Amino acid sequence: MIDLRSDTVTKPTAAMRRAMADAEVGDDERDGDPTMIRLERRVAELLGKDEALFFPSGVMGNQAAIWALTEPATEVYLDQHAHIVDWEVAGAAALSGVQIRPIPSTRAVFNAEDLEAVLRPPSRYSPAASLVCVENTHNGAGGMVTPREELKRIRAVAKRNRLPVHMDGARLWNASIATGMSLADVAEADTVMVAFSKGLGAPIGAAVAGPKDVMEEVWTARKLFGGALRQSGILAAAALYALDHHMDRLAEDHANAQLLARALDGAGGCTVVPPDTNIVMIDLPAGKKIDRVVEVARKGGVAMSEWTATRIRLVTHLDVSTDDCRKAADVIARALEQR
Repeated sequence: MIDLRSDTVTKPTAAMRRAMADAEVGDDERDGDPTMIRLERRVAELLGKDEALFFPSGVMGNQAAIWALTEPATEVYLDQHAHIVDWEVAGAAALSGVQIRPIPSTRAVFNAEDLEAVLRPPSRYSPAASLVCVENTHNGAGGMVTPREELKRIRAVAKRNRLPVHMDGARLWNASIATGMSLADVAEADTVMVAFSKGLGAPIGAAVAGPKDVMEEVWTARKLFGGALRQSGILAAAALYALDHHMDRLAEDHANAQLLARALDGAGGCTVVPPDTNIVMIDLPAGKKIDRVVEVARKGGVAMSEWTATRIRLVTHLDVSTDDCRKAADVIARALEQR
C-alpha cells in the first residue's frame, strides 16, 4: 500500500531506532534528561527563541501555549480553517476557557487586513482578545506557506493591539525548506510549536519555543495536562536524528507533491490546488462521490484522505519514493476518471 493519507504514517528508520536505543537518559522532570536537554537547546537555537520544551504531541504543545498566553473568558483569533479550530476537539475552550474567533480570509490563509477587520473595538459588552494564532505551513490550505513579510504584518497588527502571537508550526520545517529561509526567520511569532512526527519522520513528539518567562508557564501547562516526562531521551534521540538527517530531504517531498499535482490536475474534471510544500489537495467536481474515489484508489493500492465532502488530501513523506508517487498518480487518476 502506498500510503498518502498523512506524513504521520512514517516508520522510524533503522538508524533512527539505533539512535533511540543508544540514547543517554535520565528523569526529565527531576534531574533533567541529557538527550532531551540537547534537543530543547537545539530547537530553541534553530527557532531563535530563549527556550524550548518537548511535548508528546503538537496538539498538546498548541494547547499549552494557548493556556500560557491567554486568560479565561477572552477570545483567540485564528484562521477559520486552522488546525486548532478544526482538529483539536475544542481544546482551547475545554482547557483554557477561551473562545475561538475565526478569521474569514480573503485568500486561502488570512492576512493582516483580515485580522484587523475582525478585531473587536473595546467594549464592556464584548469579550476581550488575548491571542492571535497563525499556522505555517497551513494544513487546510494545502500546505501553503505564509510569507515572512505577511507574518510580520500580522504580528505588527497584533502588537498594536497588545496581543501575543502563537504559531502552529507543525510543518515549519517544510516552510523553511520551501522558502530557503532559516527556521528563525520563518518563526515569526512570540511562541512557536514544531512537530517532529510529521515530515521529519520521528515516531512521536513536538516542541514549543518562546521567551523564558512564557516558557515557565508552558512548563506548568504541560504538567497540568498530564505531560510529565521521565526517560524521554529515547524520544528526543529520534527527533535529534531527524533534525540531522531528514531536514534537507524535505525538498524531495515537495518535488513529489508537484509531480502528483501535475499528473492529477484535470483528471476526471478535478482541480488540484498548486502545492507549496508536501500537501496536495484535489477538489472534485459536482456529482463525483468522494468515498467511491477513495475506495477505488485503495483497491488499487493507494491510501488517501477524505478531507471534506468534495476534497481529497494527499501528503508526500519519507516513506514514499518518487517511483511510488508515479505509480500512485496512475492509480488515483483512474479512480478520479471512473464514473
